[in-house]
Amino acid sequence: QVQLVESGGGLVQAGGSLRLSCAASGRASGRTFSSYAMAWFRQAPGKEREFVARVSWNGNIRGYTDSVKGRFTISRDNAKNTVYLQMNSLNPEDTAIYYCAADGGRYGLGSTDPRDFLSWGQGTQVTVSS
Repeated sequence: QVQLVESGGGLVQAGGSLRLSCAASGRASGRTFSSYAMAWFRQAPGKEREFVARVSWNGNIRGYTDSVKGRFTISRDNAKNTVYLQMNSLNPEDTAIYYCAADGGRYGLGSTDPRDFLSWGQGTQVTVSS
């Protein structure tokens, strides 16, 4: 399976910004990074993992959960095997562990259901203080 490593988390004040990165390595069944739709999920203490944002295999199609629309931007650089999440206007409700994930489908638009993802990173902590 493709291996994913997130970075860029940290502690930020409300209203601030962070940029998360997710670097992919390895190849499963000959697949390249560009064949995977990618997504970011997050999990706050005591809550279930929730979808945050997704991007299609070629970066042309993006989707967001309602609570982050207009504040977060997902992007990818297939030449660098990396997906990003730019987070602006952060608020304490955004505090969570953020995970990137690779969709099991090939050249797809990306799912919002965590069961459809075959590879996950270890997560990066984002804490927003009020």
